Amino acid sequence: MQSSCRNEGSVLCLNGCCPTPLLNLPATENKVSKARSTSSACRHNFAATTTSSIFPNTKFTNHESLPSLQESFIEFTKAYPKYSDTYQADQIRAQEYYHLSLSNHTCLDYIGIGLFSHSQEQNHDPSRKQIASSSSSFSPPPPPPPSSPPPQKSDFPFFSISYKTGNLKTLLLHGGQESEFESAMKKRIMGFLNISENDYSMVFTANRTSAFKLLSEAYPFQSSRKLLTVYDYQSEAVEAMISSSEKRGAKTMSAEFSWPRLRIQSAKLRKMVVSKRKKKKRGLFVFPLHSRITGARYPYLWMSIAQENGWHILIDACALGPKDMDSFGLSLFRPDFLICSFYKVFGDNPSGFGCLFVKNSTIPILEASTGPGIVNLVTAKKLSWLADESSGTDTELEQTSRAGLQEDKLSTSSSFSGRIQMTDSGRFELEESTEPKESEASKIGETEKTVDLTQYGNSKSSRNESFEIECRGLDLVDSLGLILITSRARYLINWLVSSLMKLDHPDTEGIHLVKIYGPKIKFDRGPALAFNIFDWKGEKVEPVLVQKLADRSNISLSYGFLQNIWFSDKYTEEKERIVEIKGSASVKTVKNRKKDKADQGITVVTAALGFLTNFQDTYKLWAFVARFLDADFVEKERWRYTALNQKTVEV
Repeated sequence: MQSSCRNEGSVLCLNGCCPTPLLNLPATENKVSKARSTSSACRHNFAATTTSSIFPNTKFTNHESLPSLQESFIEFTKAYPKYSDTYQADQIRAQEYYHLSLSNHTCLDYIGIGLFSHSQEQNHDPSRKQIASSSSSFSPPPPPPPSSPPPQKSDFPFFSISYKTGNLKTLLLHGGQESEFESAMKKRIMGFLNISENDYSMVFTANRTSAFKLLSEAYPFQSSRKLLTVYDYQSEAVEAMISSSEKRGAKTMSAEFSWPRLRIQSAKLRKMVVSKRKKKKRGLFVFPLHSRITGARYPYLWMSIAQENGWHILIDACALGPKDMDSFGLSLFRPDFLICSFYKVFGDNPSGFGCLFVKNSTIPILEASTGPGIVNLVTAKKLSWLADESSGTDTELEQTSRAGLQEDKLSTSSSFSGRIQMTDSGRFELEESTEPKESEASKIGETEKTVDLTQYGNSKSSRNESFEIECRGLDLVDSLGLILITSRARYLINWLVSSLMKLDHPDTEGIHLVKIYGPKIKFDRGPALAFNIFDWKGEKVEPVLVQKLADRSNISLSYGFLQNIWFSDKYTEEKERIVEIKGSASVKTVKNRKKDKADQGITVVTAALGFLTNFQDTYKLWAFVARFLDADFVEKERWRYTALNQKTVEV
């Protein structure tokens, strides 16, 4: 998830380059000053190198004039020679996620962490012995021959989710009835995130939104009345929390972000955070560490300031990179709550679940609540029995079996690859252990336990059974490590930003094709990008249309809504020209009225780069955007769409 430290005094400067001091300790004042100087120089040199090396003094006004993929890659590696050190990610993509190449699919529409690899999902042969892999000894199987079709995909998930009712506080304090499988999965996830069971308890939730809503219904807003959020974009999860909190009497506030760079309005946020009465209970401070839309990273100092002023801290870790929790410094900040989500397989199945973590010392302050959203992880065989034995309606059964697939693209599902195997007939059976094996769960602290088989059927007997949970997606991430993953993303996202800024309409006195919102070329920006495309008249091409046209080029993009933007007086005219009302079909002039403030913003196209993204993906997006330099591109595509999808074509 994101930037902090491996020791109590310093942090790895996001993504492991330069050391960045977290604490200004008197005994290390000289070292701190020197580290800051080195870190600043590192960042400055990176930005300067990118600017001077990526198509220097060049503007592209015709999409046909773009250099080829091969030519661009040569220049890219000259600018970032250390990119070649990340070749392991390319190997993993070719061997474990070969469906991306077979389908020629560029997946840039969601961000997060996947539990399983595509190869693992396809491997349903019960005769093959599946043993949990460690990050140090992982050896992926060879990819299938390029000429052979991909293996046939099973319609069954390894496991799904089922909703359950229960008191959140009670579940956190005392636990609930959970299968050995759920217990092992919790340990695997907590081990991956470097979260200790001695410090935090967790529950599985249906998705990210459910986790936010559950917490808002249990948090004591009667005594700690404020809710303060820091988001530069519209979030369904945050909106659900705000709505629920206001119904319970909370006073809600939001940080603002200065136009045009969308940096936090520090003076305003400090005024909301700081209290003259240090010990006064303030409320809940929701901090996302960085924006999943613009890629802007926020200073961790805000967490310390909030804690010092009596706020409880909720860390939204859903947008963090696969290994960012390694550098977060959980022991330093000790947030009261943390929310993250996992999806199933990258580029294939983004459904899944969310995770709500609560610091054990914070659990007692929660109030009793029984809202929906807490789920069990249900193995495929048990799900089959639930359908056979349930007296519920078909609709209820469908909701149960499909619960894990109804998520938005940012949540996650999981896959059980251990003792449960699928037979040739399509049934799932619990395989009897013939000899003890070291499980992935035991590697992170779990001992072998007695499993009650009535969890999986009608048998009342029990036997010793070791669960081997292989989350190969997590294993692969562990094998790559924080520095490789974040360095690779840094090179790709900054190349993409720089290249997009080189696209100008011809004969228009430098009207840029692309407008980028938030940070541009920057060493420590996140691997997410918010932008819009403008035609030669300077009018915005609707993001939904861009998304649809990209999809027809086999590029998956998304779109979002930037909000909480603060415009100074010098940008008043620009504000009236670009700001929209949420949900409107077109841009409207808005009055600066307080009641309209939450609905004001800018709809943008978004792209997110993951650890499997390669240079070809970023080049493909750049080449697609460049096609809008053709003034007739949109009209040609509209005509083509009509011709291909309608029975008649009106001329």
